[in-house]
Amino acid sequence: MKKSFAAIRPNINTADNKPGHLLRRQVTAVHFIVLFAILFTGCKKYETQPNNGSQMASVSKLSADMEVLTYYRGLGKETLQELQQARAATARYQNISNAFADGYADINLVMPNMGYHFMKSKLVDSVFNVRKPELLVYNKNENGNFELGAVEYAIPINPQSPHVAPEGFTGDADVWDFNTLNTGLWTLHAWVWKNNPDGVFNPTNPLVTVR
Repeated sequence: MKKSFAAIRPNINTADNKPGHLLRRQVTAVHFIVLFAILFTGCKKYETQPNNGSQMASVSKLSADMEVLTYYRGLGKETLQELQQARAATARYQNISNAFADGYADINLVMPNMGYHFMKSKLVDSVFNVRKPELLVYNKNENGNFELGAVEYAIPINPQSPHVAPEGFTGDADVWDFNTLNTGLWTLHAWVWKNNPDGVFNPTNPLVTVR
């Protein structure tokens, strides 16, 4: 902050040395020093405040973390916590390059109201792990860049009990699809990166237009 000292300097007549005038000059000088100190301190505090960009970034991150709670209020507390865990575990995959680096590969499956599917085959087993989805589902934005929309879990069908869905998220809200595309898998979507008005576990999302 820049201030013009000429604008705040008191008008002191150096030719007038009468005691009363001298006292007034001393008081005015003190006021000047105090005013200068206030202005200097105010400028210094202003310069050390965090910039608005940092504040906005913090707010954006907080808002993103609360999206699951905002979109899916009807679910139980434990289910919401698990969805947040799934979101946190896959945050780095918002950059699809990180997904490729971690072993997810394009399986050439593009579904309407879903998107592009990328699978990490070595994760496919009989164990459900909320933090390790077997598939990631992306769609392309207007610029042609991939944006993460959902995670998808895949568990082989148990031949001993082929029609018994696997254990998944806490509660009974999750929707497992049986033998998807004759793959011999149970599959479960969780739309933790894009709101789904039909439900977080619904396989398709009406808000997704595949490009």
